[in-house]
Amino acid sequence: MATVATPLQYGDPPRLGAYVVQARLQALATGFVYLAQDAGGRAVSIALLTRGAALDAAARERFLTAIRQAGPARGVRGWVARARGRGPAAAPQIIAIDDGLAPWVAVPYTPGGVGAEWFLETVLVSGTLIGETHGPDFVPYWLGDRAPAIPLPPPPAPPATETRRAVLVAMSVLVALLTLTGAIAWLLLGRGDELPPPSRPLPPTMFVPTPPPLPSPSDTLKPSPSPSPGDSGSASPGPSLPGAPGS
Repeated sequence: MATVATPLQYGDPPRLGAYVVQARLQALATGFVYLAQDAGGRAVSIALLTRGAALDAAARERFLTAIRQAGPARGVRGWVARARGRGPAAAPQIIAIDDGLAPWVAVPYTPGGVGAEWFLETVLVSGTLIGETHGPDFVPYWLGDRAPAIPLPPPPAPPATETRRAVLVAMSVLVALLTLTGAIAWLLLGRGDELPPPSRPLPPTMFVPTPPPLPSPSDTLKPSPSPSPGDSGSASPGPSLPGAPGS
């Protein structure tokens, strides 16, 4: 039956592995079928379990078993698959698979042909392996959780570790720096020991008082000559004493 692609809805994964999800092809009770495209432009059909089915270990195992049965049929399971028309001849070719906690499988997209929904048909248990169905079918407890099972993001990359060569180079640089520092310290300390001793200080200046100079005999003051009577005209008259003649 031909499927009609519908736009993606809230909760649909934008990418699954290396494929860019473009549209919904089918929304089943056990999972979703998406139309996706790889980096080379090839269209693929991807089947992804619902969150409820992915959380149920038995349902997840049935989905993975259907994927494994798409390979060469071997053993009892291969015989049962061939008897029910679910052998390798009926399964589409698998391109990629993720068997983690949110498994999905990708097959080539063929309009009107068998797509990835082939692997979702065995997720629900119905009937028995041999014979007709007896008794009522049961409804799984997880059937109400029909949100897409979003795969967990890849774990972060481990912290970068240095190689043995990088460690040896770092140790060599550290030893060289320590050696250079020791050499500089030794030069500074050794130069300080070889400095010449400081010169002796000059003796303090001594001030000794000297006696005052003595006058020489030639420098003795001589009495000035007294004026004579004839020189009275030229001399200035001295002051007259009281009671003296001529006063």
